[in-house]
Amino acid sequence: MKKRLSLDLLVFRITTNMASSSDVHVRICGQEIIKYDLEIKALIQDIRESCGPQAVVTQLNSTVKEKFSLLRQRIQDMEQMAKEQDRETDKQSILSETEGHRKQMLSNQMAWRKANLASKLAIDNLEKDELLDGGNSVRQRKATKEGMVQTSSDITENLMSISRMMAQQVHQSEETITTLATSSRTVHESNEEFKAMTGTIHLGRKLILKYNRRELTDKLLIFLALALFIATVLYILKKRLFPFI
Repeated sequence: MKKRLSLDLLVFRITTNMASSSDVHVRICGQEIIKYDLEIKALIQDIRESCGPQAVVTQLNSTVKEKFSLLRQRIQDMEQMAKEQDRETDKQSILSETEGHRKQMLSNQMAWRKANLASKLAIDNLEKDELLDGGNSVRQRKATKEGMVQTSSDITENLMSISRMMAQQVHQSEETITTLATSSRTVHESNEEFKAMTGTIHLGRKLILKYNRRELTDKLLIFLALALFIATVLYILKKRLFPFI
């Protein structure tokens, strides 16, 4: 119970420091991902420190698998939420956060594998010590051998499961990187289009200013031509009406 309370408190402290998002579903999803991540870390630590019996380790590994399944589902949900965002900046931010969670999960899977190896080594050493201290009973040796075989079988199965999960995460990471590359290319193309539009607008502005200056020049020329015409008419009238002046 104390461990659960401490996990919830840690989740609360971490989530209060997260960047605020306009989408409440994204925030809730991020909180759940952090919660599962902390629970998995605690379980991995229990496995690493466990010295048996093997049934306890098996139960811990089963719980870890369930938590990884829930964590993977929530990460996929967050990725889907990112794809549904209207703004490209929000989409890129959530995808980047999702990729960070995937890397953290991959790190936890590697730690899980190492914890199982450490637990197996501790159990093997404990069984060896018991063999040395417990006499040379044939039945005890047989039971111990069967237990070691079962332990090795369980550990092998766990390691194979971890390897499959890691391979799946690598594949998902590749898909995410492809999505990010596509989005980056789209942003770059949009930027190039904006640059082209800016150049067109600038050219249009220059043409408008040029036409305005040309119109002013045409008006001035028309005015001068009209003034010259009026002066010529007045001069002709003056010569005909007042020839001696």
